[in-house]
Amino acid sequence: MSANLDIYPLEKLPPRGEDLPYDDGEPMETWRHKCQMDLLIGSLEFAWSQRFDFFVSGNMFFYFSETQAKRNDYRGPDVFVVLGTERKERKSWVVWEEDGKTPQVVIELTSPTTERVDRGVKKDLYQSLRVLNYFIFDPFSKRLDGFSLSPDAAGAYVPISPLPNGDLPCPALGLSVGIRPGRFRSIETEWLRWIGSDGAVFQSGDEAAVAEMQRAAEATQRADEATQRADEATQRADEAAREAEALARKLAEYERRFGPLPDPPER
Repeated sequence: MSANLDIYPLEKLPPRGEDLPYDDGEPMETWRHKCQMDLLIGSLEFAWSQRFDFFVSGNMFFYFSETQAKRNDYRGPDVFVVLGTERKERKSWVVWEEDGKTPQVVIELTSPTTERVDRGVKKDLYQSLRVLNYFIFDPFSKRLDGFSLSPDAAGAYVPISPLPNGDLPCPALGLSVGIRPGRFRSIETEWLRWIGSDGAVFQSGDEAAVAEMQRAAEATQRADEATQRADEATQRADEAAREAEALARKLAEYERRFGPLPDPPER
């Protein structure tokens, strides 16, 4: 889909993104769904903080055709990632204003009330838009499924085979996704996480700050323990010095009264 607007007569220009609705006022399924979305978005942004060639967001409208826009047929992936674009603020993702780019990766956080749509209509839509990797995750049941476009001419979605540890490859980003236990925003559960090529979980900024605070606290504790050991060693040295001084005084008193001690016998 071309973003070149010169081909349109002025009276038939496609709607501008800034004029399209960008919020339907509908919250996500649950607070856990919202936290899971924020964790995936925030951790990728933090891990790729030095990159400016991608866009990651979620629960924002995604416009891929004028017909869809005119019909108010809103689509808002829970999490999506676009590579080869500019990292900047947007109200919506409007394909014809983004050089025709569509997401490489979409993640839908499903529930019993949305599962049929996520596995049906949305899956068919993302396949037709050539979204390379599509994942469906239920934050409560922990079921995770992934799909990748097949390399043949049909380009249909085929299931992604899990790695030996159960993670699912995400070749479009050179990463994997996997379920890991943890605590985020006071919720202790198993979360869907981005996994780097080295097997490390991508941390969010908040998690990294907490980890840094813990490392600082541990370093302070180690320093305090080292200081305590040094103080104890100094105390022992002082006690040894006092004992030596007391012994020297006793020896001096003995020699004053009884004369010098005899030399030890030669061996």
